[in-house]
Amino acid sequence: MSTISFPAFTTITTERLVLRQITVDDANEMFALRSNPEIMKYIPREMPKTVEDAIKHIAFMEDLYQKNECMNWAICLKEDNVLIGNIGYFRMQAENHRAEIGYMLSTDFHGKGIMQEALSAVLKFGFDEIKLHSIEAVTDPENFSSWMLLEKNGFIREGHFKEDTFWQGEYLDSYVYSLLQPKQS
Repeated sequence: MSTISFPAFTTITTERLVLRQITVDDANEMFALRSNPEIMKYIPREMPKTVEDAIKHIAFMEDLYQKNECMNWAICLKEDNVLIGNIGYFRMQAENHRAEIGYMLSTDFHGKGIMQEALSAVLKFGFDEIKLHSIEAVTDPENFSSWMLLEKNGFIREGHFKEDTFWQGEYLDSYVYSLLQPKQS
């Protein structure tokens, strides 16, 4: 059986950002992010009710990282290193050299190219360091900003799944996107 072995957690720097490991010191910011209805409206996940819930989520993600099942970065501006979002790989399919990417960003930073910068860096890391062959993304069809970001980065919409997720009494649709590792010339 194939496995994916993550390298030691790698901090990634870009022109404006530091992408680093999320720690319990980020609990207040993670709580603010994941309890914001505007951010979570396209993400069918339970919102934390307390900072303690955010701490449990951080511990859960760290446990998945230790099992090579998830790698999740805090998105921080270089000048203050405070978590303003997160981005990472989930649902690892080692046998297929494939992972799903997911992300969220504080509404204060929408429309500033921050997620574009973070996504570009994490895609490069996924292909070059984790040795992924393909990366998948699943988004709500109503989340125009997310699927436009994916398309801008070369992702192809491979499917529109009708009512494939049941959340809070409703059936929701999903777009599934995929990006293949760039061919080496």
